[in-house]
Amino acid sequence: MTAPSTPRRPVTVRVFTQRFSATPRGARLARHLALDQLHTWGVPHGTDASDTAAVIVAELAANAVTHGRVPGRDFELRLSLVTGSVRVEVSDTRDGTRPPGPGAVPPAAPLDEHGRGLVLVEALAARWEVLDREPPGKTVRAEIDLPGRSALTGRADGR
Repeated sequence: MTAPSTPRRPVTVRVFTQRFSATPRGARLARHLALDQLHTWGVPHGTDASDTAAVIVAELAANAVTHGRVPGRDFELRLSLVTGSVRVEVSDTRDGTRPPGPGAVPPAAPLDEHGRGLVLVEALAARWEVLDREPPGKTVRAEIDLPGRSALTGRADGR
């Protein structure tokens, strides 16, 4: 005799992964596709979460193109809708020096033309970190909290 099964809601894994050419055009495309994917997942264009994701994806993709570019190799964008947040990960294939991590990003001087990308990520992301990547390279991961999202479905209405 078997016990009656308890009905369970299906768990849908929401992950988007795409490689892009390590060019300014690839970085722009990464931002556009990220926003479209978030909209599909129920994070509408123009919301605080969507706007924050746009800035974070743009800055991390620009850093991958500018500082992490290896000729002939792409960078990768990975978005995940996880419990109560959106996780943004941008990976490149350049070995060597890692960018500063949380709490160690130096502020840019007022007249500097560069050096504000990770300052913005640090200011906007709820959490972020720099990870080593196999094969060679690194990943910068940032999370944006989505208040009111269901832990199981990622939707505000719990369905």
